[in-house]
Amino acid sequence: MPTITYTQTGSPIRRDKTQRATLVGLGLNKMHRTVTCEATPEVLGQVKKVAHLLKVEA
Repeated sequence: MPTITYTQTGSPIRRDKTQRATLVGLGLNKMHRTVTCEATPEVLGQVKKVAHLLKVEA
C-alpha cells in the first residue's frame, strides 16, 4: 500500500472543533510535526478536510 507523509503547518487555534479533532485523529497536535502512514481512503479524507493546515508529500 502506498504511504503518505504530512506535516502540520497551520495552527488549529480559532478553527472549528471538528478540524482540531481531525488533526488529533491524524496524529498531529503541535506545529511542524510530521507523520508517515498508509494512504487509505479514510486517511486521505481526513487530509483533504484539513489540507489548508498541512503540507502533504506522497
